[in-house]
Amino acid sequence: MEISKKWAVFIHPSTLKLGSFVETLLEPVICRETAKKIELGLHEALVNAVVHGNLSNPNKIIRVRRILTPNWFVWQIQDEGIGIVKNKRLTSLPLEIDANSGRGIYLIHKCFDDVRWSRKGNRLQLSIKK
Repeated sequence: MEISKKWAVFIHPSTLKLGSFVETLLEPVICRETAKKIELGLHEALVNAVVHGNLSNPNKIIRVRRILTPNWFVWQIQDEGIGIVKNKRLTSLPLEIDANSGRGIYLIHKCFDDVRWSRKGNRLQLSIKK
């Protein structure tokens, strides 16, 4: 028995104008509650890719591969940056309540069932069970 996978690749300029892009990435998600959760996580991941990965350089791009399997929704988000080092891939909130950063990765982990980084750290794979 062959398991079908559907995938598509999306390219977006490295800007924070992400609203319609996120909507496009969410098209296959039917459940509204699940879509809202995924929307938050995808938005955080894309903002991180633009700001931290591509250093807000509008000449760079964000590449997203969306993979649909019978049991999973998967998004692979890749920027053109040097990558995030392993010890910065925090899954907990920052200790200082007024910290300037550190909440995004925590939120991403709360929104998805599985979060994986490429070895280099400039590609993030986000998965949620259907």
